[in-house]
Amino acid sequence: MKIFTYNQIKELDRYTMEHEPIRSIDLMERAAKALSRTIMDNWTNRTPVVVFAGPGNNGGDAMAVARMLAEQNYAVSVYLFNISDHLSEDCVTNRQRVVDCKQIKEFVEVTTQFDPPVLEADMLVIDGLFGSGINKPLAGGFASLVKYINQSPSTIVSIDMPSGLMPEDNSYNVSANIIRADMTLTLQQKKLSFLFADCQQFIGKLRVLDIRLSKDYIEKTDARYATIEENYIRSKIKQRDDFAHKGNMGNALIIAGSYGMAGAAVLATEACLRAGAGKVTIHTPKRNYNVLQTSVPEAVMQIDREETYFSEAVDAEDFDAVGIGPGLGQHENTAIALITQLRRSQCPIVVDADGLNMLTNHRAWMQQLPKGIILTPHPKEFDRIVGTSCNGEYERLHKAQEMAENLHAFILLKGHYSALCMPDGHILFNTTGNSGMATAGSGDVLTGIITGLLARGYNAGDACTVGMYLHGLAGDLAAKDLGKESLIARDIIKYLPHAFKRLEE
Repeated sequence: MKIFTYNQIKELDRYTMEHEPIRSIDLMERAAKALSRTIMDNWTNRTPVVVFAGPGNNGGDAMAVARMLAEQNYAVSVYLFNISDHLSEDCVTNRQRVVDCKQIKEFVEVTTQFDPPVLEADMLVIDGLFGSGINKPLAGGFASLVKYINQSPSTIVSIDMPSGLMPEDNSYNVSANIIRADMTLTLQQKKLSFLFADCQQFIGKLRVLDIRLSKDYIEKTDARYATIEENYIRSKIKQRDDFAHKGNMGNALIIAGSYGMAGAAVLATEACLRAGAGKVTIHTPKRNYNVLQTSVPEAVMQIDREETYFSEAVDAEDFDAVGIGPGLGQHENTAIALITQLRRSQCPIVVDADGLNMLTNHRAWMQQLPKGIILTPHPKEFDRIVGTSCNGEYERLHKAQEMAENLHAFILLKGHYSALCMPDGHILFNTTGNSGMATAGSGDVLTGIITGLLARGYNAGDACTVGMYLHGLAGDLAAKDLGKESLIARDIIKYLPHAFKRLEE
């Protein structure tokens, strides 16, 4: 699903009104009906409702919802904030409709002083102060109002966006001046900021309401951001030929594991096999031999000359993909072997974990990375790579986007909504996965999956996209059966076949 910027959302509204055609006030009415239905599905008319409406179209939406709820016998009080004596045209229309509605319990238009109502625990507060149009933090009286609403025991539902939250960049926002909603009812599409961990505290439960904006505009308009949907992944899955043999199903090389970190090598290797690679070779130090040979007997062993660490690059000419980094350690000889391996390998490469840490310690090497390389950092690893602290997730994403374009690389920034930043500037957000996967070894499994898909013949973009979706889906299926609290990385591998089966059905 595409995620449009604020300017594109405005253009989508305008295009819909021109080409449907439909008047702005009627489109607002359509949105209000969708909002009201959702509210009525969740709260009965025994729930007192307090509506806070701002001077723009978000306030117009809120007053239209207030009227519709009142007509269904909800006790509704409306507070319209008209501090500057300037309301949008549709807000003016809906103000009059509220004034004319006999069922409205109370209507107050605030122009100067405001005596706030008492907000009780049994009340529903509808936040319609500001939508996606703001571009600076709330201040003054509106900031005070937000704090008053937030400290109340009432349940809060925000229309389109929690007031004070910006649709994209909140790097320099003031968190105390943003509504903390229990539920956000957003219109037509998710906003970019909804995908960031540092914004979740404001959103609550998110519902996306279809208000039938122009499908034509949505389909033909390029969006830099998008979320991955299951049908898209289904279309990317390669079918296994009935006459396939291991020789044409891909040959993968995993370089992983220092002494004491053999488990990372085991997880990456087994995940690579489970991702469908016909043959997987694991290159690891001598002391890991018994562990790997016993744990993953299906893999071919290739032993480093050193006892405890990876010490020299290997010939990768016969391999279709290389995954390097899990549990590798950061010995200086290992770092030299790493950059040598990256320079010499002609096949697609995935770099994770200690591989990334060593690049961080030798930042000049970043410019020597081969085009099309895949880097899979978690946020802290990425911050160390760029060498500066990122002020919020939007800034981190923007820097990852720039890095992907500059290096012609694929940067998979891991998180709840893992973000794949591609060389062409586009970003895809994953929609599978859960907090149970926040466990040691989960990233090693992802490295193995992507490496296996590359060996199978997926291009880099598809291997990352399908890989992170499968990784999250396997985690979701495991959590459904086992619960999140006890989930471990090996459970993700165990449920990977179930994830494949679901996508193939």
